[in-house]
Amino acid sequence: MEKKLSKKNDKDALIKRLRRIEGQVKGIQKMIENDKYCVDILIQIAAIRSAIDKVGGIMLKNHVNTCVKSSLENECDTKKDEIIDELINTMLKFMK
Repeated sequence: MEKKLSKKNDKDALIKRLRRIEGQVKGIQKMIENDKYCVDILIQIAAIRSAIDKVGGIMLKNHVNTCVKSSLENECDTKKDEIIDELINTMLKFMK
């Protein structure tokens, strides 16, 4: 089974978010080059963290609603346990 984003619109929205994050990172680089106030830089870093967490949350939701759901519907009980274990491990890594 091929595992990918379920809809082109989802993919486009995620790419748009990631490009916005990329712009924020470049903005922080310029702030550092221009010796901007540390607090302002830290606030921008926090905004990037929040934005990347949002992208991760969207990806995780998509993974559960497509890949995991489909796999659970089509597999035997032993394989289902492996799929659930993989999901739990993925979530634990994401939450670090």
